[in-house]
Amino acid sequence: MSDKKTALVISAHAADFVWRCGGAIALHQKLGYEVTVACLSFGERGESAKLWKQEGMTLEKVKTERKREAENAAKALDVHDIQFLDLGDYPLVLDTDAKYKIVDIIRDVQPKWMMSHSKYDPYNTDHMYTTEVALECRMIAQAWGHNPGQKVLGAPQLYLFEPHQTEQMGWKPDVFLDITEVWDKKRAAIECMEGQFHLWDYYTNVAQNRANHFRRNSGGQSGGRDAKYAEGFQTVFPICTDELA
Repeated sequence: MSDKKTALVISAHAADFVWRCGGAIALHQKLGYEVTVACLSFGERGESAKLWKQEGMTLEKVKTERKREAENAAKALDVHDIQFLDLGDYPLVLDTDAKYKIVDIIRDVQPKWMMSHSKYDPYNTDHMYTTEVALECRMIAQAWGHNPGQKVLGAPQLYLFEPHQTEQMGWKPDVFLDITEVWDKKRAAIECMEGQFHLWDYYTNVAQNRANHFRRNSGGQSGGRDAKYAEGFQTVFPICTDELA
């Protein structure tokens, strides 16, 4: 049995993994994980307004620019592998063949854990659709009768990263991750997303606020760790343990 540590992030658009779990990626790469990011689309139609305002812009030019930004961000985070499925956005719709490609990625990576979006997002249905797909493909990857001979998936946790307007999404974090030691990498990755400059400071503030929650929940005034930046996640599946902490 392999002791290689792996993880998989399924991102609706090419920038989502940066804002929402860039710290988790950089931290786990530092801890010896091989983190793969699968971007289902480039966010070319719905999340590239700055580019579309330029004269003479085309869909392919937007895709090329967003791909460049995402690759630079992935490099800043030390991502092991980033894959672009180019499935379109606004709306994001996957047929069976596209889902099977994701199943192949999941089985190839054999992740210890997975990450994707919140279950509900009325402001961006691509996001919640991506998590629906992630859950479905996780299930298929566990099925012995799907492509017999491939290594089936175990039971990795699916972490749901923070949506943009948390209070509207029914997202309730039950995990806070201290990313202070890799914050410089996440901020560098954020600054690679030139087409969404308006979000740079927003997600810096989110990380600072989550660090406050980390401090309070790791001991508060009685000695909580002095985290300066953190990310929050919600688990989908029960955590199995031999000792309560």
